[in-house]
Amino acid sequence: MIETTIDTYSKAINEEVIYQNPLLFLKIWELYTETHHYSVLEKCPWHYHKEVEFLAILEGHLGIQSKHNYVVLGPGDVMVLGSSQPHRTHKSSSDTLRYIVFQVDLGRHFDQSTMPYLYCFSELTQPLDHLNYIFNQNEDAKREMHTLIMEIFEESQTRMRGYEIAISAAIKNLLLLLLRNDTRNVLNYTEEAGLNRLRPVLNYVDTYLQDKLTVEDACALLNLSYHYFIKYFKKIMGVSFMDYVNYKRIKKAECLLLTSDLSITDVGYEVGISNMAQFYKLFKRHNQCSPKEFKIRMRSESGVVMKTMRQKGSGAKTLKQLQSISEA
Repeated sequence: MIETTIDTYSKAINEEVIYQNPLLFLKIWELYTETHHYSVLEKCPWHYHKEVEFLAILEGHLGIQSKHNYVVLGPGDVMVLGSSQPHRTHKSSSDTLRYIVFQVDLGRHFDQSTMPYLYCFSELTQPLDHLNYIFNQNEDAKREMHTLIMEIFEESQTRMRGYEIAISAAIKNLLLLLLRNDTRNVLNYTEEAGLNRLRPVLNYVDTYLQDKLTVEDACALLNLSYHYFIKYFKKIMGVSFMDYVNYKRIKKAECLLLTSDLSITDVGYEVGISNMAQFYKLFKRHNQCSPKEFKIRMRSESGVVMKTMRQKGSGAKTLKQLQSISEA
């Protein structure tokens, strides 16, 4: 790894990532080039995106420059680039280059059971780039990360029944791998004491989500001052109290849009947001689309999967009939 001085990344391009599946909030693809000419780093544009990026090298060598470092990755190597961290890449040798790029909004993959660990990956104190030391000193962790990225890629390509579940499980395993192998505590993991202290507030949010929830009411549950509470909550959960409440409301709204016939207005009331302008604004902030667009897109996605499954089923039936005719 070569230390570098960088003064041009301030002009980096803010890259918009178009998700392949809006419910999974990710994009993953393979880059492949056979050219015998390497690319000059200085001519490659700086860019960044709010999604965390993982790289897995299959063949050849890829040079990556971030704000403070330059490193060349080879076959079997992996790397993580934190949210909104400027970087640029280039083909650093004349051999064939093949690698996987995996961009994902990690925050979207935290649910009720994993929410307590959201703060670990919130990058409040330092970017996830600092976790790359794990892959430099732990070969087993590097191999496992490479395998997980390939698993996510293959599932996204084959799109077999339940591929969304497989990808979500692989992402959770990826987070677990980073958490358990972070010997330097880059992720700032704390014991459950802080979370247990907040438990009454978290239960309060779940129980009264459709009602008006205020910081003052949450403070009273713990007998804490307003200013101490807001700092303490963000320290433990990685997000502010109201951001947490809005996150829970939007996740519930997504579920209702997918599983019920409620109107969008009724969904807003069910999750405690009676102001439709506010509901649309929050929903779009979390999903990059309106509630109506989300519902249409998700139902269209499931319709394509079901149609494919029916076609496969029909094909299997036809094959069975042909076999019966042949045997007769």
